[in-house]
Amino acid sequence: MHQTNLSNRARLLISCPDQPGIVAAVSQYLRDQQANIVQSDQYSTDPEGGMFFMRIEFNLPAFEERYEYICNDFSRIADDFQMSWRLEQERKMKKMAVFVSKEDHCLLELLWRWRSGELEVDIPVVLSNHDHLRDIVESYGIPFYHVPVTKDTKPEAEQKQKEILQNYGIDFIVLARYMQILSGDFVQAYRHKVINIHHSFLPAFIGANPYKKAFDRGVKLIGATAHYITDDLDEGPIIEQEVLRVNHRYSAEQLKIAGRNVEKIALARAVDWHINDKVLVHENKTLVFN
Repeated sequence: MHQTNLSNRARLLISCPDQPGIVAAVSQYLRDQQANIVQSDQYSTDPEGGMFFMRIEFNLPAFEERYEYICNDFSRIADDFQMSWRLEQERKMKKMAVFVSKEDHCLLELLWRWRSGELEVDIPVVLSNHDHLRDIVESYGIPFYHVPVTKDTKPEAEQKQKEILQNYGIDFIVLARYMQILSGDFVQAYRHKVINIHHSFLPAFIGANPYKKAFDRGVKLIGATAHYITDDLDEGPIIEQEVLRVNHRYSAEQLKIAGRNVEKIALARAVDWHINDKVLVHENKTLVFN
């Protein structure tokens, strides 16, 4: 029974200029298709000239067989309201690639949640600019690719990375403390499909050594920020943030250790929301229907 329901479950995500009749039109269309709505979330930035956002889950008999038809047929509704939209199949598991460097805490958190079934995602491959974490990754039965990156070889390295991602049919990428800046070309090729964890509560302490900066300022809260990457370093749309209260007794090293815990929590949540299509991006902000 579970598999039958799952195969018929769909998610429709919509963003468009706010105007009367959107919810009625979408609901009526789904009713005409004999769909049963199981969850609906919506948000309007401003009823007068603002934007409207909607995430709707529904069951539709024989959805897999009708997927292409629904995609084509719904376009007439979408055109009427100038919608940006996408239709997702719940049973179609997304393929996630993980980029890492030397630190393993975020990677291990994702692998543990994946193996325990908490993250319903496929992890076909892990890529790294170092070889340090190969044994850990391969112990999970996941292929590991070492792609060294230097200032002079970055274009060639990124081309190799793209080829690997294409060979595995990757849907999105997670930078689990990957200590390299991706080029603008790479970012544009995977727009809103690369999630990064920044070891700071953005926009504070951007760039390198945020825990040292936080220690020097005597902060009372430390945090981590999971966000989609853009051409602007550490300024992409924020998906999730986590904080932890600290005090003057924490050394810079203790702040760093505590920070690792908030990093992996924030990143895991962001990944979970992404794979479940709970995040909508508008300009440089996100709406998370969690």
